[in-house]
Amino acid sequence: MVGTAEAQKKTARPVTPLGILVQQLEHILNAAKTESISTEFKTFLDEAYHLAAGIDPYLEACTTSESEALANLTDRTQKEDWSKRFDDGETVRALEQEMLSGHIEGQLLKMLVSISKSKRVLEIGMFTGYSALAIAEALPDDGYLLACEVDEYVSQFAIDCFAASTHGKKIEVKVAPAIETVNQLIDTGESFDLVFIDADKGGYINYVNLLLESNLLTPDGFICVDNTLMQGQPYLPEEQRTENGKAIARFNRFVAEDPRVEQVMIPLRDGVTLIKRK
Repeated sequence: MVGTAEAQKKTARPVTPLGILVQQLEHILNAAKTESISTEFKTFLDEAYHLAAGIDPYLEACTTSESEALANLTDRTQKEDWSKRFDDGETVRALEQEMLSGHIEGQLLKMLVSISKSKRVLEIGMFTGYSALAIAEALPDDGYLLACEVDEYVSQFAIDCFAASTHGKKIEVKVAPAIETVNQLIDTGESFDLVFIDADKGGYINYVNLLLESNLLTPDGFICVDNTLMQGQPYLPEEQRTENGKAIARFNRFVAEDPRVEQVMIPLRDGVTLIKRK
């Protein structure tokens, strides 16, 4: 019998450009089995599907395995009935397991922390804490991560997961709208070597402006921004974009045209953009 977590993994909806593409190719491939099309076309279609579908599993296999604590956090997140939590008023916004950063992105964040030798990290938007714990695992013993999360229920969920890891002591969670926390940190003169943004998409431009216009980001620090491909919506026709898709399209254009920074967009999962001052 398939366990709850495994069953949910199989039914999780695709939320990345690649995942959506694989699903669409699968639908086309299945439809082609009942159509009178050439053998050559079916062969090309089958090859295209397997080329796309094989990328993520191959990345997983070739990337350093996640820790037991991170694997347990993932399992707990996938088993949670987030729809019921929202319907019952236990969370202030609709949440879903697909919001989890996941293994590959978590390992990238760990690598960035190690390479940059960051000691202080600010996370704007936490969910159940996968990225926070991954970053904490790469921080030195005296490292510190402050995670901003607006939802009390999900914050406590993450804190409980952190308690199972020896690295959890490096993480502090601030429950409040992220913009309030960011402004408080600016007022008190705090600074961070790395800032990871994965919060309300409409607020991305404001967060980056605040970081660049204050001392909250150290002179040599950098910003890592999640979901900058937003299911492919920023480069699809505008009528196919959701509000989040429109917000990310505006943000990407803003960053690309900003003379204060240089940046690189990485087509990892749902898009990750690294930004630093010139």
